[in-house]
Formats: sequence, structure tokens, C-alpha cells
Amino acid sequence: MQFFKIVLVALVFIVNLVIAQPSWAAKDFTKGADYAEVTQAINELLQVKDTPEQAGYTPEQFQQRLTQLQSQKNIIETANKRSQCRNQTGKTLAVYANKGKKYPTQLYFLAAGQITDDDWDCDGIYLPAGTQVVLSPNTEPQQLTEALALKFVDGTQSVAKINPATDAIELNVEPAKIFKAGEGNWLIPTLSQVDIDTQIPSPQLID
Repeated sequence: MQFFKIVLVALVFIVNLVIAQPSWAAKDFTKGADYAEVTQAINELLQVKDTPEQAGYTPEQFQQRLTQLQSQKNIIETANKRSQCRNQTGKTLAVYANKGKKYPTQLYFLAAGQITDDDWDCDGIYLPAGTQVVLSPNTEPQQLTEALALKFVDGTQSVAKINPATDAIELNVEPAKIFKAGEGNWLIPTLSQVDIDTQIPSPQLID
């Protein structure tokens, strides 16, 4: 009887492994809209690789754009958890995040030193006018004349930090897209950094 119980428990365990998706299984981000969009952009770009000038690129710009897209594709393919944003700016950071259909993408506030919980997707960050920021590698800091929304692809582990030498925000990952007010589907309000600093950090974003 004891042996029968052991066999029964073992069978139930095996069936659960085979049929039920394990709760620890990594999410496949290659089935999302970001991956389809990046893959299409790469394919379209490769069609003009021999004559990049016809698409408005210099050879250097073509290679830079291709490298950027391939990096995004690699992030999505190798990601093992949802997009997260880490705030190392020393100030409150406004971020765009969602938690499925229950909480669609909108603006939240992330305290200094915090990282968004991996139950949420941190889709991007909001930068107010007046922000000093480096948006691309090997470029000089620029001061924004208007607010921008920076979007990252699925699975991106982004870090925003301040360069003490320039006082500019630097990102560890180049944004996939940059939106101005009136572009894209995200609300881009008119906020100053002072406005953001007075906001209560969104507790639901933190585990």
C-alpha cells in the first residue's frame, strides 16, 4: 500500500511537469509585437545594404542602425524576465510601466535607488524638458527642449544613472524609440523634474 502511494505521488508529479507549464518557466518574448517589429525592420534594412544611400543612409549610418536593431533583437531573444527599470539618478524617475490588461501602460514614479518589480513590464522612461541626457553611445550630453518618452524593447534591463562629471543622465541601453508629445500612444505630459520629485513613488512597482 505504501509503495502504491509513492508511485501515485510520483506519477502526479511527472504529469504536472509534462502538462502544466512550470511557474518558473521563462517567458518567450519572441512571440511579442516588439520582436516582430524589430525583425521586420532588420529585413527591410538588409534589402538596401548594397545601396544604403537610396534609403537615406550613409554607410556609417546604415551600419549603426543595423547594429542597433540587432542589439534589440538579441535582448528580446535572450531575455529571461520582464523589462525592468533601475533608477540610479539620485532623483525620482518617471517610468512607463504596465501589468497586462489590468494595468495598461501609463506613467508611474520610481524612487531613487529602486528597481521595478519583475511582475511589471517597465516599457520606458519619461524625461522632462531641461534634462541633460546622453541618448546614444559616444555622443555628447544634450539638454532637452521638450519632454521625451524613451521606449525599450521587451526584456530590457535598463539602468538610468547620473554621470557626476557632466550631471547628465546616461543609459546602459540605447532606447528603441523616442517619442515627443503627440507621437506614439503614450501620454507625454508637461512636467518638470521638480514636479516629478514631489510625486509619491508608486508603491505597486516595488516588490
